[in-house]
Amino acid sequence: MKSNSTLLKRTLLSTIGLGLLAVPAFAQNSKLIAKANSMADKLEPKVIEWRRYFHQYPELSNREVKTADKVAAHLKSLGMEVETGVAHTGVVGVLKGGKPGPVVALRADMDALPVTERVDVPFASKERSTYNGQEVGVMHACGHDTHIAMLMGAAEILAGMKNDLKGTVKFVFQPAEEGAPVGEEGGARLMIKEGVLDKGPKPEVIFGLHVWAQTEVGKLNYKPGGAMAAADRFVIKVKGKQAHGATPWYGVDPIVVSSQIVNGLQTIISRQTELTQEAAIITVGRITGGVRNNIIPEEVELEGTIRSLDPEMQKKIHEKIKLTATKIAESAGATAEVTINIGTAVTFNDVALTERMLPTLQATAGQENVVLAKATTGAEDFSAYQEKIPGLFLFLGGMPKGKKPDEVAPHHTPDFYIDDSGMKLGVKTLTNLTLDYMEGKGKLTTVQ
Repeated sequence: MKSNSTLLKRTLLSTIGLGLLAVPAFAQNSKLIAKANSMADKLEPKVIEWRRYFHQYPELSNREVKTADKVAAHLKSLGMEVETGVAHTGVVGVLKGGKPGPVVALRADMDALPVTERVDVPFASKERSTYNGQEVGVMHACGHDTHIAMLMGAAEILAGMKNDLKGTVKFVFQPAEEGAPVGEEGGARLMIKEGVLDKGPKPEVIFGLHVWAQTEVGKLNYKPGGAMAAADRFVIKVKGKQAHGATPWYGVDPIVVSSQIVNGLQTIISRQTELTQEAAIITVGRITGGVRNNIIPEEVELEGTIRSLDPEMQKKIHEKIKLTATKIAESAGATAEVTINIGTAVTFNDVALTERMLPTLQATAGQENVVLAKATTGAEDFSAYQEKIPGLFLFLGGMPKGKKPDEVAPHHTPDFYIDDSGMKLGVKTLTNLTLDYMEGKGKLTTVQ
């Protein structure tokens, strides 16, 4: 995680760097863009077919074996250099263009979620698996199936114009964006650890996008700087004194203490955090304790997530969680042990890169369809790549036309639905960003 001053430097120097860049000569690239867009139109049925296959046969984090096999086979059929087994099941393809130029990375995540699907579509998932010791349904309830299919489509288009490419494209199909199973490593950090940014051609920028269920098909949302939140995990173990449920005065009830801690944590956000500066969230997602209705247990465990968009606020929230939990427990004669695990960093869109590629987005989707969005408290481990090289992460509309955001199911739920007619714009966006970046003059000036 970058310090607040470091993020400020990145923003300022990226902006300064923008002024040092020559304006990209997009006009001379128009023939290639037109060709790529035409190919995307023709490829749409195949992209939809891929997406529906991945949706019907989803796989959990670090278990994306069949998914990776299908991706690798496709990249190999396009004549690429392909590496498999990266960060367990990741796939990396390298497409070397016919002309010299920069190395551009494109990334898609591949994992599904432990969610049982309720959507009535012919390609609905019926898959079952085991997650943290529990039998669960498996569903692409966050749209990663569309991400895989769109990047496969972009790979086919760019491979079809290989001789005209002014540079190299690195296709990164990443497992475990949703987080590795307990006791395992995974995701973007493990991909980086295993050399995805260093082995072979080294990319100087990376692009990615995420389908968004509450944004209408045909729209692209973007935000320079901090676009998605940091996500940290906390565990609070509350220890009391076991007693009979009929005589609570002989014990110290950790369930009651835990309830007070949950309420106390919410006041950290509502009364102790400067929300006019940035948004922040503390959510308790799991409480475990007790074995019988008439026994007050000795210990209760709470687990939750912290979302923040500012490093200084993040640090203060961590301190307040520890103070609140321990002091509430102490006031009742119990103890609280707080563990906070630093997780995903802020998804930080390089300011110069974002401004540089904005004309591409507007030309691809139409200026009226490219929307400057507010930051979201969702998190993305795409941020790990952005800590190493400049990156741009976008949001692609997946909501059927005519619907309103409050009428559709949110991400990570059994009724989550994406209109796959929106994927063609995603394919065009990935290809056009690549082609226009390769055509641009000069390199970005930025601080990591």
